[in-house]
Amino acid sequence: MTITRIELPGPGPAVGDVSLLCARLARLYEDGAGAVVCDASAVTAPGLRTVEALARLRLTSLGRGAFTVVGVAPPLRALLHLVGLVELLGEVEEREPAVGVEEGVQPDDLPL
Repeated sequence: MTITRIELPGPGPAVGDVSLLCARLARLYEDGAGAVVCDASAVTAPGLRTVEALARLRLTSLGRGAFTVVGVAPPLRALLHLVGLVELLGEVEEREPAVGVEEGVQPDDLPL
């Protein structure tokens, strides 16, 4: 399997960068890349455009090959946690169960 790298521009993606990055990613998969590593180490001022870029890159990769994000600085990781999209990094967000929701139900429990 061929592993290829793609880099997010720093300090953060500009308006036109997201479409160009997605087109480049699609071409990499079409040219035979089995896995793509997205390097986010240049991102020093993450914002919602950075989140959009990662989300759209992940969507572009679906069904085409593996996609991994590396070089994520704490501010970007915190932003992804804040917007509930930390799974873009391949991590699962741990959430508290909703108030009043039981994790298990016993057969003799009465409905509320």
